[in-house]
Amino acid sequence: MSRLQSIDLARYILPEEIFKYFVLVQVKESGNTLHFYLEELNVLPEEYLGTDMESKGFHKESVIKDFPLREKALYLHVCRRRWLDRGTGEVVSRNWNLVAEGTHYTQGFASFLKALIGYLPDSGPLA
Repeated sequence: MSRLQSIDLARYILPEEIFKYFVLVQVKESGNTLHFYLEELNVLPEEYLGTDMESKGFHKESVIKDFPLREKALYLHVCRRRWLDRGTGEVVSRNWNLVAEGTHYTQGFASFLKALIGYLPDSGPLA
């Protein structure tokens, strides 16, 4: 078996649907923390297909806490793409609902914590 790179291995960890819209560009380990860096693909949202749009790079990176892996905290660094509608001058983006409302947790991790301990911690080892 060939030696897999950390980016290849991360594809087995993250939900498959993420790779429909994002590319994993980097994986870093720092002490007890893993950082996965994701960039949105340059694929227009369906509602803008057929319009005169130009990619204008990315919004400021969002950092989201996900399920820990092997006792290491996992942070997703997500760069969402933005496009310029050349006809109207409006800047548009895909509407993502990646985090649980009022938190920096992924929706799945927030649901897990709430079921496990009954609330979402804002401090301590799970925060």
